[in-house]
Amino acid sequence: MPIRLKKLIGTILLIVLVIIYALVATTVAVARLSESGPVAHLAFFFFTGILWVLPAMGIIKWLILPPRPKKQKTP
Repeated sequence: MPIRLKKLIGTILLIVLVIIYALVATTVAVARLSESGPVAHLAFFFFTGILWVLPAMGIIKWLILPPRPKKQKTP
């Protein structure tokens, strides 16, 4: 896969990940934390704010992998 295409796909995946993750985390917070105190809100948003890094690291690790060497055809 050409490096430019790989970077484009990775960038789009990261943007989609952040948007979907933020929407899901906010929806869960509104549904579950509506009657909780400020400490619960702080803890929830602290952990969910850090948790998105794990899938983002996987995408970034895929982005920096060197391309596979092409196989030589044997006649």
